[in-house]
Amino acid sequence: MAINNDLKDALLEQVYHENCPGCKVDRDKRMQNGLPIKELIFIWVIVLCVALPISSLFPFLYFMVRDFNIAEKEEDISYYAGFVGSAYMIGRALTSNFWGVVADRYGRKPVILLGTSTVVIFNTLFGFSVNYWMAIITRFLLGFLNGLLGPIKAYACELFNEEYQALGLSAISTSWGIGLIIGPSLGGFLAQPAENFPGLVSPDSLFGRFPYLLPCLCISIFALFVTIAAIWLPETLHFHKNNELESAFYVPDAKDKTDEKKDSSLISLLKNWPLMSSIIVYCIFSLHDMAYTEIFSLWAVSPKSLGGLNYTTEDVGIILSITGVGLLLFQTSLYPIAEKIFGPIIVARIAGVLSIPLLTSYPYIALLSGFMLTFTLNFASIVKNVLSVSIITGTFMLQNKAVDQHQRGAANGIAMTLQSICKAIGPACGGALLSWSQKRQNATFLPGDQMIFFILNVVEAIGVLLTFKPFLITNHY
Repeated sequence: MAINNDLKDALLEQVYHENCPGCKVDRDKRMQNGLPIKELIFIWVIVLCVALPISSLFPFLYFMVRDFNIAEKEEDISYYAGFVGSAYMIGRALTSNFWGVVADRYGRKPVILLGTSTVVIFNTLFGFSVNYWMAIITRFLLGFLNGLLGPIKAYACELFNEEYQALGLSAISTSWGIGLIIGPSLGGFLAQPAENFPGLVSPDSLFGRFPYLLPCLCISIFALFVTIAAIWLPETLHFHKNNELESAFYVPDAKDKTDEKKDSSLISLLKNWPLMSSIIVYCIFSLHDMAYTEIFSLWAVSPKSLGGLNYTTEDVGIILSITGVGLLLFQTSLYPIAEKIFGPIIVARIAGVLSIPLLTSYPYIALLSGFMLTFTLNFASIVKNVLSVSIITGTFMLQNKAVDQHQRGAANGIAMTLQSICKAIGPACGGALLSWSQKRQNATFLPGDQMIFFILNVVEAIGVLLTFKPFLITNHY
């Protein structure tokens, strides 16, 4: 047995190439002992950098569109806001598969660096928007040139030993979820500083003339530091003779290379039903979550006459900050226990079912006031986001288990394309439907905002139903 093990080790050593960055990562992993803290922090920070600008605009988007003077009526503001909110996802949907292919061919690191650099440039330009179309174009380009999220999933699996891959994927979903909470918090706190902090910011200053620049600039500065730090990230893709490229953990022979080209084809991936079913479920819940994220902020800042809470951007920022803390505590303590006991799919189903009565209560929460309103809204926001991240984490894990290592870049590209389409539909339809709902305050059936939360529940219910067989098929859980 000892001889066989020695022979096995010797054979493994033979596959390493001196000038191959992927081989170097493999060697480092074999010598690694204990939890890879540094690598986890790398992944966490990079994903956070990309996640922050996605929803940071939602607390102030209502006021930004109002300032553009494009809406004729106050009820129409949410309609126009929806298209600004969806522009990022439309851009990302057009290029996600392309960036997945680029990452599989030229490496994960170039795509990561381009993604973080895109945040630095176009998120800053969005803060300087002086009209509606400039806002849409800068958000579109921010998504169009940012294909990081798909390749970063493959990167996480390649950077960690098998025993820590689930932890790496969990770090991505946790960072993503927290970024979607912290981003709006920053947007809520830092937007319109001349109005919120008149003693510190003059109306004639840069941030007074561009009232939505400060939160964008803060995120862009953070992204700049992340971009500089990412220069020292290791590349995990294998570069061997004749410009061959293979993903980590995979060293093919001549026959395998032919099979790899066949297996990596788009048709092969589309025929992989465990992969496609998990992606579709993931997309349904992503559509719901993106729509909810925008609707919550627009609903909160809407006037009470339209069924909203008449909150300021700062009020929304406080709620989302508290939600972010609660989400972080849950993901780092309770979720791993729940996932271990029930499995990711059961947790996702339970979370989806519990979300429905919770969302139904939102229009009635708007009838409260004072401390009860603050307490109930914060509690509901924490619970809703905890449930959403539990669902996304579970379906996210299924995707990466459904394909081999060397296919993950392309598979995640497909996932990001479909997910981006759904996330583009979410804000656009969410804003339009909220505007429509607020115009029917005296309707007999589901008046006012009851209708928009009912529609959100329908989408959630569809997602829950699709987590059952025969639709969702998995060989791993």
